[in-house]
Amino acid sequence: MKGRFLLVLGSVALFSCGNNNMGLNSEMQCAVETVTKTTVDLERTYPATIKGKQDVEIRPQVSGFITQVCVDEGSTVSKGQTLFVVDPTQYEAAYRSAKAAVETAKANVNTQEITTNNKRELNKKNIISDYDLAMAENTLASAKAQLASAEAQLTSAEQNLSFTRVASPSNGVVSDIPYRLGALVSPSIATPLTVVSDNSEMFVYASLTEKELLGLIKRDGSQKSVLESYPEVKLQLSDGTLYGETGKIETISGAIDTSTGSVSIRATFKNPDQLLRSGGMANMVVPYHMSDVIVLPQTAFSEIQDKKFVFTLNADSTVNMTQVEVFALDDGKDYVVTSGLKGDERVVVENASILKDKQKIVPVTKAKSEENYKQALEDQKNGKLGL
Repeated sequence: MKGRFLLVLGSVALFSCGNNNMGLNSEMQCAVETVTKTTVDLERTYPATIKGKQDVEIRPQVSGFITQVCVDEGSTVSKGQTLFVVDPTQYEAAYRSAKAAVETAKANVNTQEITTNNKRELNKKNIISDYDLAMAENTLASAKAQLASAEAQLTSAEQNLSFTRVASPSNGVVSDIPYRLGALVSPSIATPLTVVSDNSEMFVYASLTEKELLGLIKRDGSQKSVLESYPEVKLQLSDGTLYGETGKIETISGAIDTSTGSVSIRATFKNPDQLLRSGGMANMVVPYHMSDVIVLPQTAFSEIQDKKFVFTLNADSTVNMTQVEVFALDDGKDYVVTSGLKGDERVVVENASILKDKQKIVPVTKAKSEENYKQALEDQKNGKLGL
């Protein structure tokens, strides 16, 4: 975007949009330009935080002393790899005991089945009563229930034994390890054994103001359309360099943070070289390419109750106060006008804040306005004008 002349506020500004140099003309001289449509590229930078696609806290599911630490901090691990071993002695004993209980229960069931089958035959021959058969059937059912209970306890014991080997739930990089060999740990520990971060792709979070989000939704029609139209974004690292991969904004949070008045956006970046690390800081750079738009310096705008206005020039050198809409983002010097102007109007491009509707001015070119400004500075330097 072309640089534009920004007038200094204060008494010097009167010579660019005010009385002429000699003070003989009561009408204001103001720089005027004929607006045309153009193409602009804007970039907006947002402070951002980096997080792993999946940061998993690793916690033990059984209590005991750590007998092995199988990885080191910063190690790259794969899903299912053992990270820690908790002393398995008591859990192995519990497993053997539960297994023995299952075998005993199975034997009882087998014995009771033989007994019950025999009594069924005796009952058919009316040798024993129905009551005796029912008691045998109940005893068999009880034995089967005891077997089921023993098998459940065996499953629990087997699971607890497997939990003594703490494995990684995903591929990733190991974070800090606050617990070492011999430390007593349990499922209720406040600090996890470590954190495994899946860094194959990274989530980068930044914030939009509510005003910026509203402007984007008004432009595109819906939040879904905003996401679809968002261009690929860049990442400026903490050393000022640009990250080699571009990212895509995938989500916009559904709620506005009442403490900051902002909404969170999330972009995903591939991380093949593991250059990005969870917890890092960066700047998200969002480009905006816009065609057939009108660009005016911010000095051409006045603002009343959050509404923006420019002054268009009539044939009789009077001005009309015209309301316009501008794009939510700007570069700090110019605004992109999205509605209110057709593209062939003559617009006052400086000090709109001191103009009034229907006021008559002396239109000059921007070059002439700059010349007046330089002359005013020279006059001040030579003591011809007082502050």
